[in-house]
Amino acid sequence: MSHDSTAAPEAAARKLSGRRRKEIVAVLLFSGGPIFESSIPLSVFGIDRQDAGVPRYRLLVCGGEEGPLRTTGGLELTAPHGLEAISRAGTVVVPAWRSITSPPPEEALDALRRAHEEGARIVGLCTGAFVLAAAGLLDGRPATTHWMYAPTLAKRYPSVHVDPRELFVDDGDVLTSAGTAAGIDLCLHIVRTDHGNEAAGALARRLVVPPRRTGGQERYLDRSLPEEIGADPLAEVVAWALEHLHEQFDVETLAARAYMSRRTFDRRFRSLTGSAPLQWLITQRVLQAQRLLETSDYSVDEVAGRCGFRSPVALRGHFRRQLGSSPAAYRAAYRARRPQSDRPADLEGPAGPALAGPPLHPESPVPLQSRRAAASAIGSGTPLSTAAAAAAENGRESYAAGRASVPGQRSGA
Repeated sequence: MSHDSTAAPEAAARKLSGRRRKEIVAVLLFSGGPIFESSIPLSVFGIDRQDAGVPRYRLLVCGGEEGPLRTTGGLELTAPHGLEAISRAGTVVVPAWRSITSPPPEEALDALRRAHEEGARIVGLCTGAFVLAAAGLLDGRPATTHWMYAPTLAKRYPSVHVDPRELFVDDGDVLTSAGTAAGIDLCLHIVRTDHGNEAAGALARRLVVPPRRTGGQERYLDRSLPEEIGADPLAEVVAWALEHLHEQFDVETLAARAYMSRRTFDRRFRSLTGSAPLQWLITQRVLQAQRLLETSDYSVDEVAGRCGFRSPVALRGHFRRQLGSSPAAYRAAYRARRPQSDRPADLEGPAGPALAGPPLHPESPVPLQSRRAAASAIGSGTPLSTAAAAAAENGRESYAAGRASVPGQRSGA
């Protein structure tokens, strides 16, 4: 479960330089950014709520590139400030980045590096973490992003300690959050850090959100592999594993199918996905169990066997660690939310019943057939191009080499 963390003493001791002021928050917007993520820091830091007991921030909305900035829905925005205004901010927020496959403008990265060097707190919401990573601000640090993009972040920036389980990570002077609503969690955490629990609670009441959200991203995680693995020989092994989850096999079996030693297989798998193969395999088995509990009347013991767990005890332990409840409690809660008439009929497949259509449960984002179809096609996928990202690599590395890593703490799980 996520909780607030105390900034590291080294980070707390840093002082703002020049014209920077602690109460000034700069929000850096780019063309192509999603409107929801962009609006979160604007609402939290840009509205005067002193009547409700929330201390006021001064907001500067800055364009990270030439405008007008086009956002989701075809809307066009004009930022009142440019990159030069960042020089006054004690906190700089990057709400999101338009594409995880393309590098941010170098001028914006330079502005973020200068802000960090001058003591500013740098915040990346959702895919904004990719901008911070491109600037070298996450090297050697813990960070998070939307679970769907976490493997790509880990692969592209191997020096970043990516944890896809967290709603947000506070590493003192650099903070990152998971997707969408987790940006609200992190912004509330910033208010709590600056002004205390009472101010954060007052703001949460105005926003009609919980002041502290429990849990992390585990319940939403789907560890199917990223598209980049499509042209790799491991794709065939991964597809086989997804089709045979009902059988009992281990990572040694997968390594043998790939004609690799266990050590080599672990290293290749992690370099491609950002995840250890054992953890990925366990997560896939838990996802399979989750869907069987939703769509069948098998007992928990039977579900364990059909998902490749050696015993019901193993299923219960892994299920609770990943989803926060026991299999029986999960099934009961799921059925309580859905009328009997709404449940799809069971369909028998190689691994037992599968969904007839996409699951309606919001914590089960990928239907079993879709996951298997994706796995079957994974060998013909087109790898994402990393050539564009390499263009910004020199600037990122040169900054990171001259920066001393500031230790801190992530939000707990």
